[in-house]
Amino acid sequence: MNLDLVFDIIKKLVDVSLVWLFFYYILKSLRNNVKMVLLFKGIAFIIIIKIFSDILGLSTIGSLLEYVIMWGPLALIIIFQPEIRNVLEQLGRSQLLGRHKILTMDEREKLVYEIIQSIEYLKKSRIGALMVIERDVSLNDYIERSRKIYADISSELLISIFFPNNPLHDGGVIIQGDKITSACAVFPTSGNMKISRRLGTRHRAGLGISEESDAIAIIVSEETGRVSIAINGELSYNLSIDDARMLLIEELSPKKDIFEEDMYMAEGTGELEEKEDSNNEKNI
Repeated sequence: MNLDLVFDIIKKLVDVSLVWLFFYYILKSLRNNVKMVLLFKGIAFIIIIKIFSDILGLSTIGSLLEYVIMWGPLALIIIFQPEIRNVLEQLGRSQLLGRHKILTMDEREKLVYEIIQSIEYLKKSRIGALMVIERDVSLNDYIERSRKIYADISSELLISIFFPNNPLHDGGVIIQGDKITSACAVFPTSGNMKISRRLGTRHRAGLGISEESDAIAIIVSEETGRVSIAINGELSYNLSIDDARMLLIEELSPKKDIFEEDMYMAEGTGELEEKEDSNNEKNI
């Protein structure tokens, strides 16, 4: 095997890897964009109808669908230009390593502790709040249009930000790592028609930023004091403090740590089984 052949193989592997990486980030962005998901479902539906029309020999609908498929891409670019731009912006904001992954276990525990302490107070006092934790997708566009803080996270600071009549209480707080980066952040509101009409702008904004990014949005209702968390376009409503704590710990833990915990539990289970077997042998 000569060097030219080795170089050619490496070049092809790199080429295929880059294509798969490109499609991976596109599909990852689409998963968090409700409108683009619906768009692709519509395209898949048209293709399926076209296949059935060819099989059954339906010439009229087949001819119409041929024109749709021929001119469809141009029409989609024109009609869905804002959605396509949002997907490209998400790809540009994406980071290979999320900010929360660089936190140590102690830092993550402190982060969750301070957030939960503030949520508990806000819930009891019925003070509205919206906290957004950045993960893999950067929120710098929203940070630039908000009030910069760059302070160590603490429950006292979070409570004071959302306290009524505080100039910073409107909008949301953005958290990067274990720092409060900014306040008064304005997020896009969700157009999801499935959520209850009783939910206000704060809930829709939290759900909206979770649809456009992989951020974790924590919402405290001003009217009821109920706690909700939005992740990947899904809203978990009226959570208890313990449920909110467990959900945050789970979502902020790097996948590696979760895998190691599962392996540790599996090893522990195996050790227990071995001990039980040895005890049974002794008893016999």
